[in-house]
Amino acid sequence: MHKDDVTVSARRRTAGGPTAQPSMRTAGARLGRLDEFIGFHLRLAQDASFRAFARSVGVRSLKPGRFAAMTVIHNNPGITQSELSRAIARDKSSVTPLIQDLERDRLVRRRPSKTDRRSVSLTLTRHGEMILRRLMVHAAEHDRKLDEIVGEGKPEFLHLLRRITDGLA
Repeated sequence: MHKDDVTVSARRRTAGGPTAQPSMRTAGARLGRLDEFIGFHLRLAQDASFRAFARSVGVRSLKPGRFAAMTVIHNNPGITQSELSRAIARDKSSVTPLIQDLERDRLVRRRPSKTDRRSVSLTLTRHGEMILRRLMVHAAEHDRKLDEIVGEGKPEFLHLLRRITDGLA
């Protein structure tokens, strides 16, 4: 057994509580100090959440940013790509292909901005609104499952996630 694995195992035995157990996904591999990194576990949780959401929707290829982008566009008709990029914390270079995909699937419409000739405004199409309503049903069910996992600590958990986001932005 590797020295770091012994250290983590010893901490697990003494720390107690649910976080002291390795996850099902990592139980067979030696992670060493990686098992102590918050960022690593945030990524695992994010990936698991995305996969579960895609399974519930029935579209395994569903990309995580689509739902967020469509929701923000729905709530902010006429939003620019730059504003959308900031709202969903995605680099502008990744938002452009995302919008192109949504437009190709007839979910989003791009129009020249009325106030800035260099920008385009984004709105959902009728088809996009219908798809978003369907996704919202799945998202609500998915969030209920997450609520069950997180339990009564949800407000504190969300507070900590927001602190991480704000502190590292």
